Amino acid sequence: MNRINLVGRLTADPELKYTAAGAAVLSGTIAVPRNFKNAQGEYESDFVRYKVWRKSAEIFANYTHKGSRVAIDGRLEIGSYDDKNGNKVYTADVVVDQFDFLNSKSESTQRPATTQQTNIDPFANNGQQIDISDDNIPF
Repeated sequence: MNRINLVGRLTADPELKYTAAGAAVLSGTIAVPRNFKNAQGEYESDFVRYKVWRKSAEIFANYTHKGSRVAIDGRLEIGSYDDKNGNKVYTADVVVDQFDFLNSKSESTQRPATTQQTNIDPFANNGQQIDISDDNIPF
């Protein structure tokens, strides 16, 4: 079984990209605090790379930013490549299947808006009568 669950804070604003085939992909690093103190009496963090794909990547990018507290669940993917000196470099990434946004309400409202918001109430009475026949009611 290859499952990993992490709770931490994003180290940078997510950057959404698209593959040549048009699939959305997002990668970044999450800082996960350790549950014990070091010799200096301080808590350290592990910095774990993650990837989110497709529609989930778009949702993740729209609702998170640097410092967002998130829980991620996925599988560990190990990869490797040869660097410019010919040395093999191993990588470890969490490929995220599920995530939860854990910011408090006050933290969530501090995020700058990335889209223009309007104060239009879609349910406001605009003075026109709404005609709903019995044929349109599903019960």
